[in-house]
Amino acid sequence: MADPRGFLKVRQRETQPRRPVPVRIMDWKEVYEAQEKGVLKAQAGRCMDCGVPFCHQGCPLGNLIPEWNDLIWRDKGEEAMERLHATNNFPEFTGRLCPAPCEASCVLGINQPAVTIKQVEVSIVDQAFENGWVNPLPPARLSGKTVAVVGSGPAGLAVAQQLTRVGHTVAVYERDDKIGGLLRYGIPDFKMEKEQVDRRLEQMKAEGTRFRTGVAVGTDVTWEQLRRRYDAVVIATGATVPRDLPIPGRELEGVHFAMDYLVPANRVVAGETVANQINAAGKHVVILGGGDTGADCLGTAHRHQAASVTTLAIGKQPPLERAGHQPWPTFPTLFEVASAHEEGGERTYLASTVEFVGENGKLTGVKVAETEFVDGKRLPKAGTERIIPADLVFLSLGFTGAEPAGITEQVSADFDGRGNVARDGYYMTNTEGIFVAGDAGRGQSLIVWAIAEGRACAAAVDKFLMGSTILPAPVAPTDRAMAVL
Repeated sequence: MADPRGFLKVRQRETQPRRPVPVRIMDWKEVYEAQEKGVLKAQAGRCMDCGVPFCHQGCPLGNLIPEWNDLIWRDKGEEAMERLHATNNFPEFTGRLCPAPCEASCVLGINQPAVTIKQVEVSIVDQAFENGWVNPLPPARLSGKTVAVVGSGPAGLAVAQQLTRVGHTVAVYERDDKIGGLLRYGIPDFKMEKEQVDRRLEQMKAEGTRFRTGVAVGTDVTWEQLRRRYDAVVIATGATVPRDLPIPGRELEGVHFAMDYLVPANRVVAGETVANQINAAGKHVVILGGGDTGADCLGTAHRHQAASVTTLAIGKQPPLERAGHQPWPTFPTLFEVASAHEEGGERTYLASTVEFVGENGKLTGVKVAETEFVDGKRLPKAGTERIIPADLVFLSLGFTGAEPAGITEQVSADFDGRGNVARDGYYMTNTEGIFVAGDAGRGQSLIVWAIAEGRACAAAVDKFLMGSTILPAPVAPTDRAMAVL
């Protein structure tokens, strides 16, 4: 364990400092500054000898959190990195992007602020890269089996790395021009700079994973062709179908899905030229949806120097502390202030969007009303309508499932009632040899779930190909206990 009296001596939770708002909104660099080593060590030392570390069950990956907290407290950074990588292929991603359900399960969190698990995690891996401790782990021998992974988000990359390391020849197919999926083009650089993706890809290439960019499976190459060419195929395309809002005025110019705004913005930050980019400079922006994607739109609009930004959420404002029906160690729904919310903008709850208002085919405003609850349904309250001026509206209402085009026709894979590719208890679809992992199979969820499913799916594929496997399987596809949908 870490410092036996650490949680008594250091009772204050101290997280990674953020750069000043006036400075950070002038660029696209990550908002966080490095934490001083002594502070990090003291925070890791707060980890208790709690007998049953509930942080393990809070994390879908089963990260060995007390072990690497102890190693950081003892200044054994390289050993901490090894324990971290034992359960997580990409801690630099989860340490920046995961909402940390592990911290919600921290035993110390019962009566004190939880251990800064996420901060310790990202510090371990950043130190490891800086010191050259992260090296390729190529297989000792090849199996002679081949696997195609379609999609290069966190689930697809986890599948590919695990299977490559046990000797299979793995090719990752990505329809975009660069590898990374939403890690590359969906997550703004102020949350995670793309250097984090690139340096991990270099490791994977050195291990033997092959990457095929600019290939749209289903059109450029068919799913059936992949099935004939490879011994196994993994669908890891994500849940990319956005949820729409079919209300009057939806067709007006200026109403966009969130990803239609975020992806081109990320491309421009990467140095690309994007024709007809949506730019919020000097405009009044309304964001529908209060989740992470909405916050990404908010931070992007700030950096575009929007005239105003309003975020609307149809439900109630979450509480500041655990509600009675979400006791420890469950993952509670709490009111959170992301870095983008610190930077400005108005957040409005209990706001039902009634109509998009416009003139000459262009958006001019959003008609909203107060939300009231009738027989368990959220409905606009009559007589409370008002119009919020808006030049741009971004729909950040979540996603409804995987894109079915090509999958159903070419390999006869079934979809479930939630819009996800159906699968059995071993991640296989109804078509033998074709597997599915991540959001494509479980629905919109967390990055930590994507990596956990990728690792478990890799174990299932390896067993299918070889009859047995040494790969760990952290989660089953039916385990939704901690899913955030």
